[in-house]
Amino acid sequence: MHFKSRCLIAIIFISLVLATGCKSTKTIRSGSENLNLSTKQLIKENTKKAATFKTLSARVKIDIYQGEKSNGYTVNMRIEKDEKILLMSTPISVVKALITPKKVSFYNKLDNTYFEGDFKYLSDLLGTDLDFQKVQNLLLGEALFSLKDNAFEATVNEKEYVVAPKEQKALFELFYLIDPSHFKITSQQISQPLEQRLLQIDYKSYQQVDKQILPESIKVIAVEAAEEMIIELEFKAVSLNEDLRFPFKIPTGLKEIKL
Repeated sequence: MHFKSRCLIAIIFISLVLATGCKSTKTIRSGSENLNLSTKQLIKENTKKAATFKTLSARVKIDIYQGEKSNGYTVNMRIEKDEKILLMSTPISVVKALITPKKVSFYNKLDNTYFEGDFKYLSDLLGTDLDFQKVQNLLLGEALFSLKDNAFEATVNEKEYVVAPKEQKALFELFYLIDPSHFKITSQQISQPLEQRLLQIDYKSYQQVDKQILPESIKVIAVEAAEEMIIELEFKAVSLNEDLRFPFKIPTGLKEIKL
């Protein structure tokens, strides 16, 4: 697949992250640190910070870097949490996408193409099995793999919590870094050494929105062997819990993309 198509799919994937706030926002600064929590207490504090909203609309700037190539986009986004995500290019909706737990759909009037399919390509792109819920959790600054479902242990390294399974799998290693002041994840790292794959999601800054702490700036790094893709996101003009419509229909006459 050529770089342009990969970028379009990356945009669709990354747009889930837009559940990040409302019109009144404030960047979160690290406060007093609490490095004395037990693993159980730490996971409880992190769970309490999970994002809660019904709908969201936002504008996001997305920069994608792959090798010597780079592309930048600005998109409008509407989300009905856990149900659907509508993505529209700006200023004119020549590229539009609808994402649901069952499938990913998008069309591009610039090259007269469309796509409908599952999350397999996104999983291959980032090197780990994904579904709608995992992607949403990842992009909201929440644990990709639930901290409540497995046996984890927390240690302290350089004034930050490091959370990992008590027994790492031979083919799959997982780490979470958690801020000791607001208890949100600052980095998620998933590696598959034998496959030479790494997925790292760094939450560079958070913002406070209606008493919630949500991502403001995110950097995604996906590595496979010698290939690396970097995606950076910046969120603006975000609003929560408004009445939103989600119109989407693939125009006739477009050519289907096979991935």
